[in-house]
Formats: sequence, C-alpha cells, structure tokens
Amino acid sequence: MVFEVFAIGAAFIFGLLARQVGLPPLVGFLAAGFAIHAAGPMLGMPAKTGPILDYLAHLGVLLLLFIIGLKLKLRQLIEPQVVGGALTHFALSIALYTPLVRLVFTDDWLIALLVGIALGFSSTVLSAKVLEAKREMGSFHGRTAIGILVVQDIVALVVLAVFAGKVPGPWALLIFATPLLRPLLFRMLDAAGHDEVLVLAGMLVSLVIGGVGFDLIGLKGEIGALVMGLLLSTHPKAKELSRALWSLKEVFLIGFFLSIGMAGLPDSDSLLFAVVLGALLPLKGVLFFFLLLAFRLRARSAFLSALSLTAYSEFGLIVAAGIPAAEPFLVPLAIALSVSFVIAAPLNHFAHPMFDRYESALSRFERRTRHPDERPTQLGDADVMIFGMGRTGTASYDSLVESGFHPIGLDADPFIIETHVDEGRNAVFADAEDGNLWNGIRLEGVRAVVLAMDDIEAKLIAARTLRAKGFEGPIVSHALYADHVERITEAGGDETYLTMHQAGRSMARRAMKTLEELDKDALPPRLE
Repeated sequence: MVFEVFAIGAAFIFGLLARQVGLPPLVGFLAAGFAIHAAGPMLGMPAKTGPILDYLAHLGVLLLLFIIGLKLKLRQLIEPQVVGGALTHFALSIALYTPLVRLVFTDDWLIALLVGIALGFSSTVLSAKVLEAKREMGSFHGRTAIGILVVQDIVALVVLAVFAGKVPGPWALLIFATPLLRPLLFRMLDAAGHDEVLVLAGMLVSLVIGGVGFDLIGLKGEIGALVMGLLLSTHPKAKELSRALWSLKEVFLIGFFLSIGMAGLPDSDSLLFAVVLGALLPLKGVLFFFLLLAFRLRARSAFLSALSLTAYSEFGLIVAAGIPAAEPFLVPLAIALSVSFVIAAPLNHFAHPMFDRYESALSRFERRTRHPDERPTQLGDADVMIFGMGRTGTASYDSLVESGFHPIGLDADPFIIETHVDEGRNAVFADAEDGNLWNGIRLEGVRAVVLAMDDIEAKLIAARTLRAKGFEGPIVSHALYADHVERITEAGGDETYLTMHQAGRSMARRAMKTLEELDKDALPPRLE
C-alpha cells in the first residue's frame, strides 16, 4: 500500500507543480514516472506495476483515438495539405534523422532507419491535449494538425506490421466492411440514453469492437478505435459521447505518461541522444511550416498547425517496442520524447502571442493564392455578428432573424459553417483569434456583436480588438464561469451572462408566469 500511496501522490504533486509553472500536467506525470522508477524498489513496487500501467496506457490511447475519430470527418483525412503534408514530412524526416543516427549513435543502417522512422512522427497525445485545452480541435489549423497526425498513425501501424513481420492476413480485408456496422452502432447509441450507459456504449465500441475486434483480424487496435470513431462522427450524440469519455481517457493516459517515465533512468548515451534530438526539434516544426505554406495555407494557420506538431511521438516508442532491432533505443527515445514534451508544451501555450509578435516576418513566406478555407471574410449587409455557431450561437442567430435583424455567423470550424450554409443561414469561416480577420474586416454596418464561442481567450481577444477598432455597439457574451464575467467586461463586453445561471432564471420566470396564469384562471368571475 505504501507504493500505491507514493505513486498516486507523486503523480498529483508533480502534475500540480507543472500546472503552477504554466506547463501541462502531462509534463509533471513524466517527471513522476522517473521518480517512481527511482524510488519504486525501495518502496516495494509490485512486479506487475509496469504491465498494469502499460495496459492502462493502451486503453488511454485507444480512447484518445476514438475521441479524435468522433471529431473528424473522413474527407478531412484526404485533403491535400493533410495527406501531402504528412507523407512529405515523413519522407524528409527519415532522410534527415537516419544518417544522423547512423553517424553518431549506431553502426547499423537498419537500426538507424528504424530510429529515423520513429522520430518522423509527431505526438498525437500532446497535440490532441493541447488543441482540446484551447478548444481548437475544430478550427482549421486544429483539424489540419489532427488529420496529419491520423495519417502519420496509419503509416506507423503499416511500418510496425512490415518490420515486425506482422503483415495483415486476408481477414484484415474486413476493414472495408466496417461501414455496414454503422446502422447498428447508431441504434445502439440512440438506445443508450445520456447517462452511464452512454459511457459504456462508447467503451464497448472503442475498446472491444475497435480495439479487440481489429486485433482479431490482424490489424492494430489503435486503427480500429479510430475507425469506430469515424463511423460515429456523424451521429447526433458524437459530441456528447466525446465529452462523456474525455475524463475517463484522461485517467488512463496518466498511466501512459507514467509508463514513459518508468521506462528507465537515462544513462550518458541516452542523455546525449535526448540533447541532440531536443536541439533538432525546431527543424520538425520549421519543415511542417513551409510544407503547409506550400499547400496554400496562410502563415497563421501553418504556424499554429506546425507548432502543435512539433514534438516526437509516443507511436515512435510503440514502433521501437514492437521491432526487436530497435529495442536498444527504447529508453533513449523515451527520454527524447520527454524532452520534446517539455519544450513543446509551453511553446504551444504561447502560440498565439508568438505568432502575433512575428507575424510580419512569417507572413512574407505566404503564397499569393489561398486555400479555399483561408479566404478573407465578407460581412455583406449583416448588422449583427455572432462568433461561435454552436448551440448557443445558432439559437441567437435564429432569434435575431425572427426579430427582423440580418445576422452573420462566424465559426473557426469550416464543417460547422458548411452545415449552417446548407440550412440556409448566413455563415462564414472565421477565427476570432486570427489577426488577419480583423485587419481586413469592415464593421461600418454592424450594430451589435454576440460572443457565443466557448474559449474565454477568444472572447477576450474579440472584445478587445472590436473596441480597439472603434466599434461602439453592444458586445454581448455568455460565460461558463463566474470569474470570466469580470474579465470579459474589462475587455470591452457590455453584457455577460452566466449560461447556467441565466437558464435557471429564465426557467424560474417561466414557472412564475405559468403560476400567475393559473391563479388568474382560478379567481371567481367579477360581479358587475
């Protein structure tokens, strides 16, 4: 019991310390893994601790890929900047890392090639957590990064199958029959309700049908979890299911980061390997930046996508662990992965301010032609701007239309915009945190602005920028937490409503109005 107390306490303390200095808790969990590895033998660490953590980590990765699949559309994976960016970067990374590893760390070209392949991937776990924390998973740069990561993961699984001698057999062709499961899976989610049964349904689909099912037909469970998520991504409960599973996935992923740290304490060679690769890490991001510019992305989108992809991949460890020839580099790769997380996590935290500071220099590299999703925003005859076209923004839009206004909806997710356009709403792709949006937008005809996005930072940027551009109309916002109200007001907001608080007040007013009508009907008729 002493060891369990120490392990849980170490994870909490190191995670808390990382949060206090502005780093994601996962960096603290990596440090906790090293501490557990060092102190574990003195505290009576059970022999099965490593395998148990590896198992929990595996479940966490499966759930993560399933949740990513829920938030993707299949066509996102076949966009030119996604497929082209992922495959070109992978090939160039191998060409860069393989000779370096061969020259400095090994005499075997095959081992150097395998390590080069492992270093060519980017971290799905780190990128997804960073983008989710900033609520940018559905933004253009967010979905571009996630799409590239998914393509990389598919490539990693193919590499693992080839070099480990686990080439899929004929049963693997059943993957093409998975769309036939969609009607059954849809009916299952419809019947699951909104409570713990929905969570169990998600676990059944991701871990059992996706994870175990794909293992049985000779494919990796990771790709199965992703495919199951993609199949359910168009279901009305996809977003609800993602939220329901998120916390469970977080708990399992703690085991993932602890297991990386517990892979072993570094020796001098491992430290040298990690230092060299840490110094080379910026090249990964620079290469992504210029590749995405080549596919006509604006400098801002290319920079934010590239930065979120600038970390070595946990799938590199999976490749190394699954191929006997690469196993000697497992601990060095784990240390390099940890170092890359420590470097990348704080950089991603300050991604938007960094781009704002260097925008003029980075924008010089943009191509003249733009990606269709990157074209300037035109407001037309709109008199009300609504940022964020989720449920709250959509309700605001429809209510304004009923009152005779001409609103325009703006959202950073092109697929949300496409849905609204198909339904007849005036909606355009735009990101409130994009400085280029504000540089080209004209606000003369706009009388009011509604901030309905979830991200507090996006609301603050929008409010401040609107006031800086001389906008004098009302800025109305909603807030999820009480401490956000004051921040939005200080940024320039006129009215900020606590969503749940206002919903409760509205329900109370409705109840009182109903009671008054009932009381009025119960009064005896007046005598003339």
